Amino acid sequence: MSQTLTAPGARVAGPGRAWTVLRPAAARLGTALLVLLCTATVAFFLVRLSGDPVKVMLPPDATAQQENVLRHSLGLDRPLVTQYLDYLWGLPRFDFGNSLFYNQPVRSVLADRIPATLLLAAGALVVTLVIALPAGTIAAMRRGKAADRGVITAVLIGQSTPAFWVGILLILVFAVGLHALPASGYGTFAHLVLPSVTLAVYSVAVVARLLRSSLIDVLGSDHIRTARARGLGPVRTVLRHGLRNASLPVVTVVGLEVGSLLGGAILTEQVFSWPGVGQLTVQAIANRDFPLVQGTVLLFAATFVVVNLLVDLSYGLLDPRVRNSR
Repeated sequence: MSQTLTAPGARVAGPGRAWTVLRPAAARLGTALLVLLCTATVAFFLVRLSGDPVKVMLPPDATAQQENVLRHSLGLDRPLVTQYLDYLWGLPRFDFGNSLFYNQPVRSVLADRIPATLLLAAGALVVTLVIALPAGTIAAMRRGKAADRGVITAVLIGQSTPAFWVGILLILVFAVGLHALPASGYGTFAHLVLPSVTLAVYSVAVVARLLRSSLIDVLGSDHIRTARARGLGPVRTVLRHGLRNASLPVVTVVGLEVGSLLGGAILTEQVFSWPGVGQLTVQAIANRDFPLVQGTVLLFAATFVVVNLLVDLSYGLLDPRVRNSR
């Protein structure tokens, strides 16, 4: 009778090991689905506190019979619980109902606006990384000096200035004053510049400040001092060792800022008349378009959830300690 010997300390592959690896991912996925369910539920009931959309869709002199006919055609005369269950039933099939204002499926209306918002968010993310990473790195390397104080001052201004005010100021300077860039519109690179910069101001401040703080901590660690003692220059030390070790909290914040960029697009798109989901959300709220408001809210929530999952998965690539602990 043969017997298989296993070396002490060896890891035995099997269903238990596979479940150990998959359990954290399954837990995160379950949490994400629960968050989306709660968001959909809250959005469904909150939008109905704003009033009757029939009053908005019909003229002021409409009769009660006309209101009842329209309310019945929209399905708003059914019990609230029935409407809620029908709404939940359609979510797995991406069926968010029909827009009351556009008289089209909500997913079709969103599909027309999503590319513009993604383009704006991508432009703002590029601006954020191009400005924040060098600024935070220089501030950490020149700690306490003029460059550091300048970055800190700019960060405080960026974090305390409302986005809509920044947008109006940029329009006055570059569109009205210099006639260098368009104040509104969509379709060319020039139209993207001012909205992207406006949307990125707060994110630049957040990322630069965190990178500076994280990099200062890393530069004071033992292995950085050892690298310098071996003759490695300060710039090469930061690029080779410092940024990688300081990247974990920065990646977390950048991931959160991606979701914030999509949420912040609501104000920015209004200021620059950018035809994205943010502007659509404001219009849907004004029109009391229940299905469309629910669809936009769920879209923003899903974006936050997906980005957070991707950020969490990226930890293992950036920090071997996180990967080994899993």
